[in-house]
Amino acid sequence: MAARLQSEYETRIRPGLMSEFGYKNAIQAPRLEKIVINMGVGEAIQDSKKMDAAVEEMTLISGQRPVVCAARKSVANFKLREGMKIGCKVTLRRGRMYEFLDRLVNIALPRVRDFRGLNGRSFDGRGNFSMGLKEQIVFPEIDYDRVQDIRGMDVVVCTTAQSDKEALALLKGFNMPFRN
Repeated sequence: MAARLQSEYETRIRPGLMSEFGYKNAIQAPRLEKIVINMGVGEAIQDSKKMDAAVEEMTLISGQRPVVCAARKSVANFKLREGMKIGCKVTLRRGRMYEFLDRLVNIALPRVRDFRGLNGRSFDGRGNFSMGLKEQIVFPEIDYDRVQDIRGMDVVVCTTAQSDKEALALLKGFNMPFRN
């Protein structure tokens, strides 16, 4: 079964983009490629249980087991040695990507405190959008009572768009709440 946003893309968003930008072929229209969620866990240097909690929360949020990332270099000021586990990330594609985007736009972002919309300048020039969340508890999968630490995360939405203007039109089609 296709995700709700995936079928909406095929029926409503893609034809709208084709007419707006004058594409002759449906494959030319920009589409979502992947969503990467990254969570830095610097406190894991002192306590390895913090990394386990972060991996568990990321698994609940994404529906997929994250990859634990290790430090590439040693940094004496941070008491960090090469190979220490300091973060985790997960790459979502296809159905899981659309399901996550649906929950992000309709459930998580409205629950963010003092939310005034996403910054429309957070594109990288090649059609990819990055945003940060200050706390993981905005997702309904996370049980507030079991959370020891509030951690932030970065969400990167990668698209096949050639420019930021095309990517903005694509993400607005998915009802992402951008500031004016």
